[in-house]
Amino acid sequence: MSDALTPEDVKKIARLARLEVPEGDLERVGRELSAILGYAERLQGLDLEGVEPMAHVGDQMNRLDADEPGEAFDNQTVMGLAPDGLEPFIRVPRVLGEGGGA
Repeated sequence: MSDALTPEDVKKIARLARLEVPEGDLERVGRELSAILGYAERLQGLDLEGVEPMAHVGDQMNRLDADEPGEAFDNQTVMGLAPDGLEPFIRVPRVLGEGGGA
């Protein structure tokens, strides 16, 4: 990725990620995000033919717990964590297509 993200791009990404980026940091954050995307682009170009996926690194084994449902939160707890809602519903921003604003 050769071009840095514009301040408008950064604002949109920040809004979707529910992050606050001060106006004075938009250009710097755009350059940093562009560098990260450029690195990911470089990784996509690697020839991994014949490289086996790794389940763990070295002698260490990742602990994988069983995927079992745990205790559910009560409705009051969930409503307290939600940024916006009308009990028992939670309002979330649109994530597909344009928008995202509530």
